[in-house]
Amino acid sequence: MGEPADMILPLLREMRAEISDRFAAMGEDNASRHQLVMARLDKLEEQQGSFRHALTADTWMSKLLTGEFEERIEALEKKVRELESQK
Repeated sequence: MGEPADMILPLLREMRAEISDRFAAMGEDNASRHQLVMARLDKLEEQQGSFRHALTADTWMSKLLTGEFEERIEALEKKVRELESQK
């Protein structure tokens, strides 16, 4: 049987090579996963932007409609006040 150092060093080199191979494989997987996640985030941000635009448009439409009704109500109230003051 050989010296323990002669048996340990080759085993450690083999383990180091295996670990290095696994880290390299993980790096490749992580790069593709990173690209996938970034693409999904870009898509979500795009959808969020269009949703914000839709909400803004809806808010403006509501304000326009509400404003128009308020103007009509004010005009009717003015006419009622004028009629009441004539009595």
